[in-house]
Amino acid sequence: MKHVFFLFFLLIIFRNSTAQVSVNIHWYTGKPSGASDTIHYDPERKLQWKDFAGPPDMNSGAAAITESGFGYRLAMRSVNGRMNLDVTIFCYFNRKMSWVKRGMNTAYALTHEQHHFDITWINTCAFVRKLKAARFTHSNYASLIDSIYDGCYESLRTMQDAYDGQTSNGRNRAVQAEWNSRIDDLLAAQTKD
Repeated sequence: MKHVFFLFFLLIIFRNSTAQVSVNIHWYTGKPSGASDTIHYDPERKLQWKDFAGPPDMNSGAAAITESGFGYRLAMRSVNGRMNLDVTIFCYFNRKMSWVKRGMNTAYALTHEQHHFDITWINTCAFVRKLKAARFTHSNYASLIDSIYDGCYESLRTMQDAYDGQTSNGRNRAVQAEWNSRIDDLLAAQTKD
């Protein structure tokens, strides 16, 4: 009898650990107030030089810096014995950490900086696609979501470094034009759903 109870107990644990988990993804778009230090990505809103409110680093060789990133908040709830994960995604630009040097605020430089924010958005969308494709269970959801996030954030960092490296921070206009086309194509392929 003890063996039957033990096997029943293991079966329940195994079922719960491998049961599919529902994942609901929500986009955080921020508050409409312009007083925030954070701008959340909106394909309809392009950055403006007035968004770069941080003090410039005069020791940097860069004309401007875009501080952007993405993240998520995770909430778990159980409904009728089924686990639901609510994942809120945000892609942001930090006004106070982003800056431009005096006399360097050209339209050309602003396009280069906008594309840094666009690259962040492209990698945020990749994160969402991977979340949707993942098979979350009770036992793997925490480690799996962290693993997906870490991989996508590494891809973001790699793409940002390649962008600045290959364009020489926007100084190589021919390569910048190639990246502009590439980023525009990648943006056109993104969806928020």
